[in-house]
Amino acid sequence: MINYNGRKFVSIENTDNGEVSSETLFEYKQEGNIISATYSGGEIIKGFLIGIVKEDECLEFRYNHVNIKNEIRGGKCTSTPKILPDGRIRLYENWKWLDDKETEGNSIIEEVVENH
Repeated sequence: MINYNGRKFVSIENTDNGEVSSETLFEYKQEGNIISATYSGGEIIKGFLIGIVKEDECLEFRYNHVNIKNEIRGGKCTSTPKILPDGRIRLYENWKWLDDKETEGNSIIEEVVENH
């Protein structure tokens, strides 16, 4: 099973109705099958997500953030992991805003590895 604890991700692709961009950094933590992350950057001032790693290794979580327009936004997401040839993780995400519009979208985030 993939362990997400301490891993960092950035968006490499998103649909137009999303607010996450290549400037948004996600920092994941994991305890057992519970995942959480903080994220910020680009249009997002501060965000949090919490969810679970399911038995099929997909992630299911809820997210909430405050954007640069000072709006509180949130939704739900299912992410499917793929291990890249270099060992990093790519997550294919299907998400849905849980607001009055309830629009859906797709994004891809990819692990970033810091060079020491």
